[in-house]
Amino acid sequence: MQGRKNYTEKLFLSFQLSDRIPKENLYRRLRETLDLSFLYRDTKDLYGRTGNPSIDPVVFFKLLLTGYLENVTSDRKLVEHCSMRMDVLYFLGYDLDEELPWYLTISRTRQLYPASLFEKLFNKVFTLCVDSGMVSGHSQAVDSAPIKANASMESVVPKMPATTIDGHLKKVSEENGGTVSPGHVSAPAHELKRVEKHHRNLRDSPVRPAGAALEIGTISRN
Repeated sequence: MQGRKNYTEKLFLSFQLSDRIPKENLYRRLRETLDLSFLYRDTKDLYGRTGNPSIDPVVFFKLLLTGYLENVTSDRKLVEHCSMRMDVLYFLGYDLDEELPWYLTISRTRQLYPASLFEKLFNKVFTLCVDSGMVSGHSQAVDSAPIKANASMESVVPKMPATTIDGHLKKVSEENGGTVSPGHVSAPAHELKRVEKHHRNLRDSPVRPAGAALEIGTISRN
């Protein structure tokens, strides 16, 4: 008899990502191997002590690492890509029902870091991946005869990014609003124009001090 799968989305689920991610999965191994706690210490001076909590620095750099390994340079596409991958969500420490950071939050957080510090920390994170044996540099061409093997290439070949780190970071910067000079935090052009217009309106129509008497139409009650 022909079978037919009927799907009705469930309102409640009993589900754990850790049960669905294979032990040999790259992102599971990265999560279990990498210790990125040093990022809290190295970025502490960039954050104030008041205000709303920022995106977790470890989550931020894990997102950027995922973008490099998956060759995704757009922050918007990176968030969309990660939200559809259970292994990446597990690597980031997010459940299926948790919203990932907004893509503009990722772009603005990148601007928070001085360029030299950002590249230093990103390189350090990637070096840890290389040292763990799960990610390698680019392949080299040699004069040899390739022989096809009956084996799973994913199980024997380490993950190799499509571009160099410098090339990837340059493309990410160009695609998500351009570069920012070290120590300078900026905002998108349309927001800067809006703020400039607001300041101009304040200069042209200054607000009177609270409690000041009106010069016209004043009624005296004696």
